Amino acid sequence: MGKYAIVISQDALVYEDLELLKTLPNFGSIWEKTARVDRARSVYPTITYPAHVSMMTGVYPDRHGVTNNEQPIMCEVSSKWIHFRDRVKAPTIFDRAKAAGLTTAAVFWPVTGNDPSIDYLINEYWPQTAGETVRECFIRSGSSDAVMRTAVEPNLHHWKARQHPYSDKFIFGCATAIIREFKPNLLMIHPANIDDYRHKTGLFTPMVTHGLHEIDSWFGDIIKASQDAGTYDETDFFILSDHGQLNITRSVAPNAVLAEHGLIRVNEHGAALDYLAFCKSAGMSSQVYLKDPGDRAVYEKTYGLLQSMCGQGVYGISRVYTAEEALREERLAGDFSFVLETDGYSSFSNAWVRPVVRALDVSDYRFGRATHGHQPDKGPQPTMFAFGPRIKPGAVVGRCSIVDEPPTIARALGFELPDIDGTVIEALLR
Repeated sequence: MGKYAIVISQDALVYEDLELLKTLPNFGSIWEKTARVDRARSVYPTITYPAHVSMMTGVYPDRHGVTNNEQPIMCEVSSKWIHFRDRVKAPTIFDRAKAAGLTTAAVFWPVTGNDPSIDYLINEYWPQTAGETVRECFIRSGSSDAVMRTAVEPNLHHWKARQHPYSDKFIFGCATAIIREFKPNLLMIHPANIDDYRHKTGLFTPMVTHGLHEIDSWFGDIIKASQDAGTYDETDFFILSDHGQLNITRSVAPNAVLAEHGLIRVNEHGAALDYLAFCKSAGMSSQVYLKDPGDRAVYEKTYGLLQSMCGQGVYGISRVYTAEEALREERLAGDFSFVLETDGYSSFSNAWVRPVVRALDVSDYRFGRATHGHQPDKGPQPTMFAFGPRIKPGAVVGRCSIVDEPPTIARALGFELPDIDGTVIEALLR
């Protein structure tokens, strides 16, 4: 077994990107040593937080309980995100690593706030109020004094909340400091500049190409830090991704139609006062909540209206899943009653007033030139490659699920993840 594992989730990296990556200085230097999975099937919805929780638990959203980036708060155009570990209903790879006597670290891995199983933690988090400082937000979400002093404080000059590449410079600066100072057995890192560039400019653009050059440079920083720490030869490196994206041309507000049919009560100023049914966007899908799921009259009215909207072909909906269908087909379950799936070029808004069809807006990941949240078999697929003492050079697997990644990482570190949905990708390991 390896003594160390460094896992880098390059948000929205897809198989098609590998052709360029393997020509770049740092990824190219290790390419002959890698094993890879060409395409890793994501979870539904294909958005960051549900996917990353599956990537640290090995189970699908019906078991871990995180089904969106946002909290399920109705009658809000935008809600706070799900940042804290207590929202995860399943054990994680960090829990199992600690039980195996290993040290753990995470830098911007989603939904890890205040995780007691992570020794060196910088949660994906940012100030939530105007009065909260950057230092306060990281302390509040679980960064220790040692992490603040060693990693956060020396890299705050890079910090610009949710702006790229600044966030990524901060993330990699913190990660390299943690490697050099603490030498954790398991380190999981989540940068997102490729995802951001795709949202803002489209799926395959010069800006995305520029971003691939950036991640190559930062990967070189990680390698150098592990060499400086004396851990490089004993480290298995895993480069993963959570989802792909699709180019879109518009966003659609299905709640505006629900409001016009009496399912959302709106005052004369356009404020939502109450709801019987409400759509919560997950980008290119939307989860539809009923205030009283047991009210059959409201259920049938809502289902009938959504099916009619789907059939008309103008509301961006290609399918209406019932909760039972979403669970059976995609292992997606929550307190919602229906899920709306995109037509392939529309995303969904939470807004409840007209216009129903809206122009793109790059200030929100759901409404940029490309986005995700769609059914996981659509579009370019996430990928995975790895190298290190436990990795079999040259091994190629055509397809896996992202829930297969955590048990494979665990096996490389010498422990197992019991009672999960994923299985070890044996072909990648020596």
